Amino acid sequence: MSYLSEVADLQISKYTNIGTLAILIFDYCITFEDEVHWTWSRPWGLIRIIFTISRYLPFVGSGMTAYAVLRPSGPCPASGAENIIHIISIVAAEGLLVIRTWAFWQKSRKLLIGLLIYSAATVIGAVSMNLLPNHQLISNDASMIPGPCNFEASRNAALVYAILAQFECVILILTAYKWFHDYRDSEIHSSIVATVYGGSMLYISCIIAITVTNVIIDAALPIGFSNMFDTLQIVIHSVVASRILFHLRSSDSRAHESDIPLLVSAARYAQPSQMQTNETKSETSEV
Repeated sequence: MSYLSEVADLQISKYTNIGTLAILIFDYCITFEDEVHWTWSRPWGLIRIIFTISRYLPFVGSGMTAYAVLRPSGPCPASGAENIIHIISIVAAEGLLVIRTWAFWQKSRKLLIGLLIYSAATVIGAVSMNLLPNHQLISNDASMIPGPCNFEASRNAALVYAILAQFECVILILTAYKWFHDYRDSEIHSSIVATVYGGSMLYISCIIAITVTNVIIDAALPIGFSNMFDTLQIVIHSVVASRILFHLRSSDSRAHESDIPLLVSAARYAQPSQMQTNETKSETSEV
């Protein structure tokens, strides 16, 4: 790899990160009305706190990345603080996925404990990999650009994203299993069920796609591309996490308006068999 090619790769990475910040701002503008409608009137609780973190902290992380990209000279930016903000943003977005999956599983205590333990293990593993820049688990190409402040990441980042992708795949499998196992052969309000579960699987698939892309970039592409989708990772998590909450509240509202006893929120999920049993009991009592 030549010096000129690495400089060109770095420029592409920098432009991509700046463009991704623009995407975050644009998405915020077009979804601000949904945020006001679906969240501002709700009381503060765990879900709203997690949503707020995943919604607004990426602006700080993306801004710090943009500063690192556009910095003409001077001391190196605080990459440690930037990494912490990125991690917290992603953890918050993944937290909404965990809560939604837990709701799909009728607030199963065993599943919640398992997901919390697995989430903690994922965070610890990812952070450990991120804190080992001088211990390359994947062979690292030597940078041709002098200076300590190059906009490049360690090859270990591929392992960090691989750990994250594995966690997201587990969430996708749990959601798909619940849909096909409980509702595929059920005729009870199939359109709303498909909307709720299908939407969740689509959102999770988008997150997995960008995470796997980062694995490939950090593991196989030239070192100049290593941070190309650094901002996009937290932006996609933020955008998807927001839509997950808006989609949940919207589905919940439609269920209320249609008088449908479908569990779109955690407190009202029920198995098809349970719903049919309740309907049978109601008909019996009327007779």
